Amino acid sequence: MQHHDPVDTPEGEAGAALKSRLTAAENVLATLTVDLDGELRFGNGLLALTDSRLLARDPDGSWREWALANAGQVLLLTDHAGVGTLDFLDDSALLGRWRYTLAHQVAALRLLKLFEQRAASAAQVSAAAAEAAERDDIAAGETEAQKPPSTWVLLRLGRFAKPYRKQLITGFLLTLASTAATLVPPYLTIPLMDDILIPFQNGQQIAVGKVVMFLSALLLSALAGWALGWARTYLLALVSERIGADLRTTTYEHLLTLPLDYFGGKRTGDLMARIGSETDRINVFLSLHALDFLTDVLMIAMTAVILVSINPLLAVVTLVPLPFIAWMIHVVRDRLRTGFEKIDRVWSEVTNVLADTIPGIRVVKAFAQEKREADRFREANKYNLQVNDKLNKTWSLFTPSVSLLTEIGLLVVWGFGIWQVARGSITVGVLTAFIAYIGRFYTRLDSMSRIVSVTQKAAAGAKRIFDILDHVSNVPEPANPVKVDRIKGQIEMKGLGFRYGSRAVIRDLDLVIEPGEMIGLVGHSGSGKSTLVNLICRFYDVTDGAIKVDGTDIRRFAVADYRRHVGLVLQEPFLFFGTIAQNIAYGKPDATREEIVAAARAAHAHDFILRLAHGYDSLVGERGQGLSGGERQRISIARALLIDPRILILDEATSAVDTETEKEIQKALDNLVKGRTTIAIAHRLSTLRKADRLVVMDRGEVVEVGPHDALMEKQGAYWRLYQAQLRQADDEEEAQEQRSEVSAVLHTHAAHPAGQA
Repeated sequence: MQHHDPVDTPEGEAGAALKSRLTAAENVLATLTVDLDGELRFGNGLLALTDSRLLARDPDGSWREWALANAGQVLLLTDHAGVGTLDFLDDSALLGRWRYTLAHQVAALRLLKLFEQRAASAAQVSAAAAEAAERDDIAAGETEAQKPPSTWVLLRLGRFAKPYRKQLITGFLLTLASTAATLVPPYLTIPLMDDILIPFQNGQQIAVGKVVMFLSALLLSALAGWALGWARTYLLALVSERIGADLRTTTYEHLLTLPLDYFGGKRTGDLMARIGSETDRINVFLSLHALDFLTDVLMIAMTAVILVSINPLLAVVTLVPLPFIAWMIHVVRDRLRTGFEKIDRVWSEVTNVLADTIPGIRVVKAFAQEKREADRFREANKYNLQVNDKLNKTWSLFTPSVSLLTEIGLLVVWGFGIWQVARGSITVGVLTAFIAYIGRFYTRLDSMSRIVSVTQKAAAGAKRIFDILDHVSNVPEPANPVKVDRIKGQIEMKGLGFRYGSRAVIRDLDLVIEPGEMIGLVGHSGSGKSTLVNLICRFYDVTDGAIKVDGTDIRRFAVADYRRHVGLVLQEPFLFFGTIAQNIAYGKPDATREEIVAAARAAHAHDFILRLAHGYDSLVGERGQGLSGGERQRISIARALLIDPRILILDEATSAVDTETEKEIQKALDNLVKGRTTIAIAHRLSTLRKADRLVVMDRGEVVEVGPHDALMEKQGAYWRLYQAQLRQADDEEEAQEQRSEVSAVLHTHAAHPAGQA
């Protein structure tokens, strides 16, 4: 019996490789092209469902397969922001995961449907899928897993330590040498006691030469310990600071690569806390406590070897408290681990209040909500205090308990040692050296127990940092990007579709924009205008169809290279803290002063800039405080002009200003759109009369396309929008006239009070 291929069996190398793996009686039920790898980079993989097994070809060319005999097996299909995920699980583990662009969603749904049809029962499939969702929330692309951080997460910092391995090896050797130097003095107490002091008490003369020799050895060991300790502390502190700086930089750089939807689900204060305080905490752990921990381990190990070499029986007695201390550390560590992560989350709430209130202080004061915001901060701070108090109860009991056990251990050694001296098994010098070594031993043991707290804090911080670093952008970079030198600006959208989760926002959209053409996007709120602009900017990737610029799919361009050719002017312009010149030159930092001034002139911003105290070197407050809305907008237009983009996006660029300011901005926009492919979204339809064509959108679909006059004659969707806006304008004008009349009456009444007319 020959196998039968489905209609959508892939062609090419992958299809041929699949056919070669099928048995004679095996039927292919469905296939899915897997065009993304584990890091969401484009690849060439394949998933095939047959009547007996599931076969997968990974993007690297290797094959995997699973027999479909287990009733507990389940396929879980999820999608998020343009990326589909198909998980294959059984009752105990995740067997395989494949990611693909949603252009292949139909094939994925078909494969899932056929898989479920051959399952034992729909109930079993549903239960397994629910368990799978609990095991892996990240597959749904919604939230980070709230699992308690493991101490082993600190080992992942090793990749940041790699560049400094030579310095770290040197630091380890210095630590070893300095620890050995500090262990010399207790050993010298044996001959000092047995050969000098005790014989002197028995009437013998003190050998001055021996005393000088032993004291010199003590001095040399102290100096060596100091020099080696200083060298290792300084060296490892330098290394840890650099590791911390690299960690901050890497986290911030990775954060900048993440898509807009990631930031939509995060609070600014939380992200600031992660990059700031969490990396500082890790840095302190690496520069101070990790070094102390290493020293403690070496000290305990080397002390134990010396104790066993002096007297094995007494050394065994010394180790009596160790099992109890180890048990306490194990119990407390679990509580600290979860507690510190909770503290981190609570502290991020405190910083969130600050991040919300300080930038919005004008709104807070305008609505007299200072007390409300102070109460919010007080409540967040109070909760932070409660969580810390709860954790401190555990820690305050643990630390004295360890100290008590070490004191008891010391008493046991004293008692056993005195008994050994009385029996003549050891000398007083040996007991004295033992006590000196044990003092160091228990001190280091106590120090190690205290480091548990710092370690768990660092582990909690590292987990929150790696939650950012492990997040993969759903706007993937192409494996072999097409180079972008200069583009003409033709934009072609064919069969375009986009969904937020399961909600379709753009549906089957076809549109071609010619180079240099100005397109006006109009429609009711929620019709998909801003989403379409975001797709053209590639802030998100389409789920169906493609967007092509000059005939090339924009997903084949490197993201940064492509966006250099796209200028964006938003409704609410964002200015950074800095000078006017720096804000204009943001997209082209190496621009000359002449280029900056030319861009400002074209944006009709030059005159008002010269009226400022320091002209182009005048400082702009955070988010453009100190400038009017129209002035900020003209600076943002100058910023777009300076990079000379071939594609220009105007998103409600004049909706937030008055009529006079709008005229000034419109003059600047007229200069900006010349010779560029322009897509403009405008609230006032009258501002789009200069557009070559108007594209009317409704519920994610294009319902009308054409010039203003032609669409008005058609009396369709655009005509209705225009008429509605005219009626609104007439109502506003009438209301303004009524307000003017009332104001005039009140003014007359104030000028001629009753009885004086």
